[in-house]
Parts: sequence; structure tokens; C-alpha cells
Amino acid sequence: MKKISILFILVALGVSSCSDYLEIENPNSITSDKYFSSEIDVQKAVAGVYNAIRSNSCIGETSDLYNEERSDNAGRTDNQSAAGTPFQFTNFTLVPTNPELTGHWNALYTVVSRANYVLTNVDNQAIRFTDEKNRAIYKSEALFLRALAYFHLVRKWGDVPMVTKFVTSYDEILASTYRVEKGLVYQQIADDLTNALNSDLPNIQPAANKGRACKAAINGLLGQVYLTMGSVLADNKQANFTKAKQYLEAAYAMRSFGQLSEIPYADVFDVTKKNTNPEIIFQIVYRQGDQNYFSNVAYRNQSIGETINSRRPSTGRGFFVNPDVVNEYEAGDIRKDFSVKWADHASAKAWFVTKYRDASETAGANGWGGNDYILMRYADIILMLAEVNERLGNTAEAISFLNQARKRAGLPDYEVSDAAYKAKYPTLKLAILHERRSELAFENHRLFDLLRAFGDNPQGFVSHFKAKNPADFGISDLNNVSTKDIYFPIPFDEQKLDPEKMYQNPGY
Repeated sequence: MKKISILFILVALGVSSCSDYLEIENPNSITSDKYFSSEIDVQKAVAGVYNAIRSNSCIGETSDLYNEERSDNAGRTDNQSAAGTPFQFTNFTLVPTNPELTGHWNALYTVVSRANYVLTNVDNQAIRFTDEKNRAIYKSEALFLRALAYFHLVRKWGDVPMVTKFVTSYDEILASTYRVEKGLVYQQIADDLTNALNSDLPNIQPAANKGRACKAAINGLLGQVYLTMGSVLADNKQANFTKAKQYLEAAYAMRSFGQLSEIPYADVFDVTKKNTNPEIIFQIVYRQGDQNYFSNVAYRNQSIGETINSRRPSTGRGFFVNPDVVNEYEAGDIRKDFSVKWADHASAKAWFVTKYRDASETAGANGWGGNDYILMRYADIILMLAEVNERLGNTAEAISFLNQARKRAGLPDYEVSDAAYKAKYPTLKLAILHERRSELAFENHRLFDLLRAFGDNPQGFVSHFKAKNPADFGISDLNNVSTKDIYFPIPFDEQKLDPEKMYQNPGY
């Protein structure tokens, strides 16, 4: 029989119900031929979608390989052995057979498949809910998570297969195995998110439900989708930017604070405040001290001889930070000292990430940290509002939002910045791109920021990298960057299913 892509594997969805959607039961406890018979079944299936995004091959806390290491923020100092295939991302030498590439594709489509399972069956009127409003809430959550997965897919691969129902037969699988033009994928994402707003989800989830979708997150993602559409699609740019502004403003209006400076930067990443910090909109939840659901981002980033992140002793240099991003912090920017530190050890003289810390007694010597992985926070929304207003020509509004981030960072307002700053960032667009880098470093935003900035100019993406100092990029060879690198290659196992309909991206 012809090999079937992971894209359409009928994923089993059984997981237990709990407020933070962490605990997993036997993955075969709900089968595709059983469907839903109760609200508990629906709840378990939705939990299965949330569980899928936790995978580090998907968008969990160590998925930075597919984002930070593909940007100018991070890299590698080892291109051999186990580091050989991951090195292809930062060295811009990706090949379609790369196993991490295939794993990322598969993990994202697992989210899609599980969400489709929920959406195909949740409207069955035979299912009785304790409150009928819950049906719409579960549906909204599945729509949001499917949109999130497709948003990663379309930005990283361009045209991708798009399936919006749970497939149950071999013929359906074959009929769905083809790439869909990216504009149509973006529109489906926007439609999913618009429909996801039609429920009684809270604007912001209470502490007990952190990790679940909320209306601020849906509006924020919808705003980012339209901002991206305006940046990378040739048609309807003004209309897309206008819609981006509309939804980003809706998300911004749902905040429970005034100015960003009311929330100390360090508090955003404080594990004792992760459920109550008003800046955090949507996060992947981890449990401090729990051997099954702990976070290892603090330990993983720590360099040998250091103790700032974790009590677990490190034997390596941690996640490699390109000096290029360190050099971009302005003098006096409080985000630099909080986010990175120089390790001056005989075995590791390099910068490492300190943004994620948990050296608590509960995390202990095992490094079982409690950091949640933040996927959306208000600084991101605020700086996207600066970006979209700049695109629309609303200069004063754009600067006002930009200055919110600068004020909290201890920096002068954009209008009164010094000559060196203005020479380095001669346009408001470049100043906003710089601010996003300093604010959101190591949070998996930088690649997408660059793709938006050069969305209609792939050569500009190439020039951006080739203008850098090679010494600030570890052992990555920036001469490898070309216009092909605005997208990943289609995984070989997917393309060979139908070389015509699953055509390869140019340059691979």
C-alpha cells in the first residue's frame, strides 16, 4: 500500500479532564469510530488538542530550533554528531529529508487532525452538555488551536495542504493530499478565528484556567494574521492592515492595566506570578517540581558554572545566543541584563539566555522548573499596534505604542532618542523591528518579524543577513542564505506522496 502522510493519520484523542489540560490518559481511550457520547468525551478531545501544541516538535518551550535558530538571534557551535541535522536550520542548509523538519510538520498537523476531530463531531445534538454554552466554548477552542497550527504552517512553508474535517477513509486521504495556495490558507485561518469569537469564552482566563484560549488571545492572533497577510500577500494590503488594527485594538482593550510600565519586565517571567500577571494572554502550562510536566527551559538555557537559571548543574554552554542580538540592546536597556548573561567559564565563554529562571527549592537539583511558555503577551500586542499603525501611516499612534515598550525598558522616547539611535534605525519601521527584537528575544517571534518586514522583498531578507558580521553568528555560514530561505522545504516523505500536487518549494 502507498505510504500515507502523517498529515492525515487518524490521531487518537483520549486525555483526562483537568483545569490546566496537562494530564494524559491512554491515547487510545477514544477511537475514531466511537465519536462523542457525552460532554466528558468532548472535554477530553479538546484537551488532546492542547496537549498536541505542548510537543517540543510543535510549539512547546524548546521549539526554538524552528524559530530563533532560523533567525539572527540564536545559533549553534557544533555541526557534528547529534547537532548535525539541527545545524541545518541556523546554517541555512536545510534539506527535505531533515528529521527535525519532518517532526515539526507532523506535530503541527497532529494539532490540525485533533482539532478536526473535535469540530467534526462537537455539533452532534445527541451530546448533552451541563450548559449548552459549553458546546460553543469547546468549538471556539478547537478553532483557535487549528488556526494557530495552520498559521505556523503557512508562514514556514507557504502553500500547504488544508483539511478542515476529520478524514476517515483512504479515498479522503488521497483527495486531501495537495498544497493549497497560501492566500486561501490565510483566509481559512482568519475565518476560523472570527468564528472562534462566537462563544462565551472569557476575555482573559482566570488563574485556574491558564493555558486555555480566551477572547484576547483570539483577537490578538487574528490581528497578527491580518498584519501578516498585509505584509506578505500582494492583494488587499490596506484592507488587511485595517482589519489587523481592528482586532489588535480589541485585544488591547481587554487588558486589565493601563500602561505597560505598570508591569515590571521581570514579573512577566516570574514563576510565582505566571497565573496572575496581567500581561500574559496565552501560555503553555508547566508544573514546577512535577517529574512529568516540569519545564526544563531554565536549565536548558543555563551555561556551565552558572546558577542564575537553575539549581541543576549544567555541563554545556546552554542555548547559544548570537552576539548580534546582544549588541542590539541599547545602553541602559533593563531587558538586556534580565535576558542574557556572559558566561566566563573555561569551557564556555559565551552569552546565554537568562530570561527563563527557576532556581527554587521546588524545582530543585533536578531542574524541574515551573516556567510557563508564553505564546502571547501584551507587549507583543502593543508593538504590533505600533507596526500596523506605521503601515497605515498613523505615525503619532505608532510612536505612542512604541514608547510604551521603551518607557518600561528605561529608554528615552523615540522622538528624543540620540543621533546614534537615529542613524542605526533611520525609519520608524526599523525602530519598531528593533524594539520587538529587544522586547521579545528568545520568545520565538524574531523569524516571523523578519518575514513580515521583508514579506514583499525576499532579497531584502537575504540582504539583512548578509549585512551582518559573520563573527557574531557562531559557526553559521551566512553566505548560504538565499531567497529560498523565506520558506522551509516540503518534507521528502510528504512530497513523494504526490510530487505534482505536493510540489517542492523553489531552491530545494
